[in-house]
Amino acid sequence: MLRRAAVVVASVVTAVGATQGGSAADPLGWLPAPVNTCGEAGFDPVARRANPDVPPPVPEAPGPVTPTVHVPVPKAVPFFVPKQPDRTRVSPGALPADPCVNPCPELAGGVDRTAIPIPPGTPVWPQDSLPAGDERPAPVVAPPPAPAPAAPDLVPRVRIVEDPETIPVPLNLLGPDVTGPRPGPVPPVMHPPVQPAPLSRPVAAPVVHDVFPVSQVTGPGSQNRTDSRWQVGGTDLGLMWESAPGQVAVAFGDTFGQGFEDGGPSGTDWRSNVLAFSSNRDLAQGLSFDSMVSDGPCHAAEVLKSYKVNNFEMTVIPTSGFALGGRQYLSYMSVARWSKTPGKWWTAYGGLAYSDDGGQTWDQDAYARWDNIFGQGQFQVVAMVPHDGYVYMFGTPNGRFGNIALARVPQDDVLNKTAYQYWADGFWGPTFQPPGPDGTGIELSASPLLSGVAGELSVRFDTAAGLWEMTYLDVSENVIVLRRSATPQGLWSDPAVLLHTADYPSGYGGFIHPWSTGHDLYFTVSEYGHYNVYLMHAGID
Repeated sequence: MLRRAAVVVASVVTAVGATQGGSAADPLGWLPAPVNTCGEAGFDPVARRANPDVPPPVPEAPGPVTPTVHVPVPKAVPFFVPKQPDRTRVSPGALPADPCVNPCPELAGGVDRTAIPIPPGTPVWPQDSLPAGDERPAPVVAPPPAPAPAAPDLVPRVRIVEDPETIPVPLNLLGPDVTGPRPGPVPPVMHPPVQPAPLSRPVAAPVVHDVFPVSQVTGPGSQNRTDSRWQVGGTDLGLMWESAPGQVAVAFGDTFGQGFEDGGPSGTDWRSNVLAFSSNRDLAQGLSFDSMVSDGPCHAAEVLKSYKVNNFEMTVIPTSGFALGGRQYLSYMSVARWSKTPGKWWTAYGGLAYSDDGGQTWDQDAYARWDNIFGQGQFQVVAMVPHDGYVYMFGTPNGRFGNIALARVPQDDVLNKTAYQYWADGFWGPTFQPPGPDGTGIELSASPLLSGVAGELSVRFDTAAGLWEMTYLDVSENVIVLRRSATPQGLWSDPAVLLHTADYPSGYGGFIHPWSTGHDLYFTVSEYGHYNVYLMHAGID
C-alpha cells in the first residue's frame, strides 16, 4: 500500500462560510497554491482575493474596431462510427514505496493517444457547459481608465463560417454488426404488483458546520499524483461505492492526459471515464488510491466504451455505482451532445453496466436502458442504492434542471427493466401497463420527490442513523445541499447547504464517500476551472 501523501489543502485553507443559510462568504485572503508531500503545486478550489504583491495588468488602449458579423452555415459531415476499443488490461504492479518517485519516467511527456478518430466539428469536452453560478469573476483591483478608443468603422464585416454538423453512420447499417458483442437473450417480461408506498414523517434538517477541503484527489500536485502515475491530468466527478470489504471504487468522468493545462478541460488522450480503488479509512488525511484500472504502464483505461461521435454518443459518463455479491454495477448516461445552454446536455439513454472481474472490464447491458423519449426521460442521470432486498433508483432528466423521481427493483432482477416499480402518487407501480411490451409507461410520469431542480445526485443509506442521505447541486440557488429522510420516497428534510459555488467557483458534483459517519460527511467536489476533484469534509449535527 502506498504511503499517504500529506493533506494538500486543509493545512492552508480555513473553513468557508457554507452554512445552513446558504449565503456566500466574501473571498478569503490570498494564499499561494498548496503543495503535496513531493513539493508539487496543486490547485486551490476556494475563492480568494488577488495576490496583493502582483499589480493588475494595465490594459492597452484599444484601437479602432470594425464589427464583424459571423454567419454560421451548417455543413453536414458524414462519419462512420468506428469499432469499439479493445478490452486490453494490464496488471499495473505495485507503485514505488516513495510516492514522489515517478513509476514510469519514460512517459514523462505523456501517452500519445491522438490516433483516436474524432470527427470534424466534434468537441472534445463539454465546452459551454459550465454549471450555473460559475460566472463569478475573481475580485481584482480596478485598473486605471484606458484612453478613449478612436471611432470605429460602423459598417460591419460579414464572414461566412462553416459549422460542421456530424451525421453518424453506424457500421452495422452497412453489414454485420462489428461494433461489439451480440446482446444476450431478452429478459423475461415481469408483472410486478402495485403496492402502497406512503410518505414518511419528515426528519429534522441536518446542521452543517466545518466545511473545508481535505485534499486534492486528482491532477498535478494532488496527493495521488495521478498525472504521472496514470496519465490523469484533468478529470471530474469521483463517485464512490464500497466495491468489496475494505475497498472503495472511485469512478471519474471525461479524463485528459497529455497536454492538460490548468484552466479547464484540455489536452489529448481523452477517455470518457476511468476507475480507481482506495482502501484508506483515515479520510481526514485525504483520499489516497491504491490502483487504477489500466490498459498500459501508468495509463488509466477507459472502462465504459464510448463512440465519441457528436449527435450519436459523445461520451459515456458514470453516475453511480454499487456491488451485489461478487458483481459490480455502474449506472451511466450516454451523452449524445452537449448543449450550448450552460448546465444542459442531451442524452440518448441512461443505462447499466456490470463487471464480474472486480471492475477491470465491463459489459454495458443491452436491455437495462432508459431511452430519452422526446427528451423527457426521467431516469437519465441516476443514483442507485441497494437496501433491504431492493435496489432504489433516484433519477433526473438530462442536465441539471429537472426534478428527482424514484424507482425500485428486486436485487435479483436489477438488469430486467420490466421488473422495476416506479413511485407515483403514493404507490409503487409497474413499468408499463399491458399490453405495452416495450418497457415504457409510467416511468415518464413518476411523481417528483422534491420541489425544485437537482443535478448530480448522490444517495446513501446511513445504517448507523437509520436514515437516507441525499446530496445534489441546486443550480437555482448555486449550492450543493444535503437532505435526509426515513424512507426513499420521503418526506425529505429541508436542505442544508454544504457549500456555495460562489465560495468554490465552478464547483459541481458532491458525491458521498460510503465510509462517512453520522457526524463527519466526506464527499467529492469537482471544479471546472481547474478541472479536477477534491475531497471535502462537512461536520453534521
